[in-house]
Amino acid sequence: MSFIDENFLLKNETAKKLFFEYAKKEPIFDFHCHLSPKEIYENKNFNDITHAWLGGDHYKWRAMRSFGIDEKYITGDASSFEKFSMWAKTIQYAIGNPLYHWTHLELQRYFDIFEPLTEKNAQEIFDKVNAKLATDEFKVRALIKKSNVQIIFTTDDPADTLEYHKLLKEDASLGFKVAPAFRPDKALNIEDGGFVAYIQTLSAAAGTKIDTFKALTDVLEKRMDLFEEMGCRASDHAFTYVPFEESTDHDLALIFKKALDGSEITKVEKDKYKTALMQFLGTNYAKRGWAMEIHMNIIRNNNQRMFEKLGPDTGFDCIGDYSSAENINKLLNLLEKDNHLPKTILFAGNPTDNQVLGTILGCFQSSDAASKIQFGTAWWFNDNKDGMENQIKALGNLGVLGKFIGMLTDSRSFLSYPRHEYFRRILCNLFGQWIEDGEYDGDIAFAGNLVAGICYDNALEYFGMK
Repeated sequence: MSFIDENFLLKNETAKKLFFEYAKKEPIFDFHCHLSPKEIYENKNFNDITHAWLGGDHYKWRAMRSFGIDEKYITGDASSFEKFSMWAKTIQYAIGNPLYHWTHLELQRYFDIFEPLTEKNAQEIFDKVNAKLATDEFKVRALIKKSNVQIIFTTDDPADTLEYHKLLKEDASLGFKVAPAFRPDKALNIEDGGFVAYIQTLSAAAGTKIDTFKALTDVLEKRMDLFEEMGCRASDHAFTYVPFEESTDHDLALIFKKALDGSEITKVEKDKYKTALMQFLGTNYAKRGWAMEIHMNIIRNNNQRMFEKLGPDTGFDCIGDYSSAENINKLLNLLEKDNHLPKTILFAGNPTDNQVLGTILGCFQSSDAASKIQFGTAWWFNDNKDGMENQIKALGNLGVLGKFIGMLTDSRSFLSYPRHEYFRRILCNLFGQWIEDGEYDGDIAFAGNLVAGICYDNALEYFGMK
């Protein structure tokens, strides 16, 4: 078998048929990513592959640190080629890591480079890729179109102006859809040292003083109105653990005042505040038909020295081992009992939660939507071949896999879309194996339609984008 050839990861004939006749041609709906709407609107050209590939990519940074590369060549002041060369040196040793596959799929799909990246050929590949990146054919809009991306949901704070979303919405030449997703983490994280400053920022954006919990929810509701005007169909929430602690209006008033006064917030107070705000948010999402994404069980910024030096999202996070079952059930039930439970997607930070989340789904499904409560695709540290297979198998065992809404990039890179191909090849290989083993009906057309649904159509229907 050749290196990452056309049959990469497709280990049986049925898998090849499913991929080439069904999965490969499907468009991409990237319903959770961190792309910049400003860069999309301005149709950015990248200076070089280092900026496009290594800038902000903490997945690669972690691997380089594990190899022993000095921080100068990761986030420091080394030249672009020096950083790229250190990445090329690292990737040769990353056998078994999805970064090895992603790196070479991106070189193949975008730049027609089919030889493995090594320290020896780093200069040659650096020059060849950079020559292409300098052309109009490699501006970000062209990269998106080349990847057959039809819809992108970016991740946006309630205080954002959404000015670039407005400009993109008005741009008839765009050729694909870009919409914001509502990410109110900074409003939820009352224990964070920057909470008071954030409330001031949100107040300024809304033109309304926020001095009570009620004032906060009123502003958030108005900001949701703006997001909806820009086409928002989803929200996103990141929790180390899902909080749950019931409260009274009096409790919330005191807790919010304490936070604004700069007083220390206890864990119980923090959980009361977050539970109440999630109840408010979930209720409003349900009214609007938005989906609520919950990413859980990641412990962030573990290395204090490096956090103080580089800030968040720089590669110092890890899987958490908090219990997910009790509180997520209580939160969903709190919304469900008043018929305010929105479409919800649960993402497991810890792979040991696969079975837990897979069974929680069945407790809160309804006829409102097919698989209204979704088990989100393998995420972050699970975003690899084994993680994807395990997530798909868990959902197959415990839910209705044929209604799964599939893959997302969760990426800041415009070159990351081959991850969808990676997922599709893994999906088709599993389906093909089950069919050839006699575990599923051999009607290829029907199985192919299931594949197409998971790749694109199910998400289109789930988010109300048809």
